[in-house]
Amino acid sequence: KGKTTLLKLLAGRLTPQSGQTAFHSSTIKGFFEQTNVKSLVDTRTVEEEILYSHPDIDRQRARNICGAMMFSGDDALKKISVLSGGEKSRVMLGKLLATPVNLLLLDEPTNHLDMESCDALLAAIDNFKGTVIMVTHNEMFLHTLAERLIVFQKDHLEIFDGSYQEFLEKGGWLDENPSTQNARTKGNHIGKTAKRSKKEMRRQRSEIISRRAKVTGPLEKRIVQLENDIEAREVELDQLNKRMQQATQKQDGPLIVELSQAIHTCQSAIDQLFVKLEKITHEFDSHHAVFETQLKQLESE
Repeated sequence: KGKTTLLKLLAGRLTPQSGQTAFHSSTIKGFFEQTNVKSLVDTRTVEEEILYSHPDIDRQRARNICGAMMFSGDDALKKISVLSGGEKSRVMLGKLLATPVNLLLLDEPTNHLDMESCDALLAAIDNFKGTVIMVTHNEMFLHTLAERLIVFQKDHLEIFDGSYQEFLEKGGWLDENPSTQNARTKGNHIGKTAKRSKKEMRRQRSEIISRRAKVTGPLEKRIVQLENDIEAREVELDQLNKRMQQATQKQDGPLIVELSQAIHTCQSAIDQLFVKLEKITHEFDSHHAVFETQLKQLESE
């Protein structure tokens, strides 16, 4: 209660009833909220939306930002109209990164994002050179990024100068009983006594995420391509079967022979595609599991 209101006051979207908000003269703000996606133009591609974000953005820089937001290769050429809600949110975040802002104001940026997208966003925020003020319930983001907390609870606002782990260890959420609090602290423990510094852990996490994207990204695209090929072949097979029914009714012998061969060829192709899909999917799952284990080990140390 009040978190989004505070962010909108800082962004200048709301006027305070009393007092005023003051920023350094060099502050350039960028504000993200879920409703921003309505400003995207359906006929543009992802790359075009990034390019049009600022006149100083060239195509290579736009492509780099697209890649950071998980729109690499041909995915950057997708029309906005075909994107899901989560993908549109990633485009909006990419547009923010394309502008010369030094203060990012993010309102629940991980809403509607899958784990892969959350990882990409986390890495992008981690590499951002300015200041980030973010409203979030995502504990992974809190543990990894937060250096100071503005805590809303029991109709009060509290400034906590420290990490989220330190906040949990020093009392945490007032609405949790001790057993729940202990479980949360233990379950999310990143390790106060860890040898790695927080900055080092963030760097290593970004490296793991980057390696995972390089390894699993091409496999994921291959899986999508195989699924599309299978779907196309199944449509073709359905059409051949319909033609076979018609040829049988007409007792057209030569056409029946021709269609039988075509059906056999098509079915064989589908079978081969399924074999390839199973192999690639297994390879993807294996690699993904390795990287997930690395991330969990890093977070538990």
